[in-house]
Amino acid sequence: MGPKKSRPKDRESLPSVTLTVRIQPRASKNEVLRLENGSLKIRLTAPPVDGAANEALVRFLADRFGVAKSQVEIVSGHTSRDKIMRVVGVSVADAESLLYKESK
Repeated sequence: MGPKKSRPKDRESLPSVTLTVRIQPRASKNEVLRLENGSLKIRLTAPPVDGAANEALVRFLADRFGVAKSQVEIVSGHTSRDKIMRVVGVSVADAESLLYKESK
């Protein structure tokens, strides 16, 4: 057996990306759009009731970036359509390519 790879003990040592997003709940499908001002609009099929849209957003971003849901957090905007999200374990360059890979 080869040497074991050590995993970082804390999230601060991992690369992360912070996203400013606007959410559109109850959309016809889940997708990412780039707005004219450079920010992101994420359309979600989930309704904005009892945190369902927030849960769907975390799940959607985790799937898109290929990370665990625990690595995606809402920094601010829990009750707003405008949110600041942090994704741990993804670099800025990777985030650009992963976000728009399937949504063009």
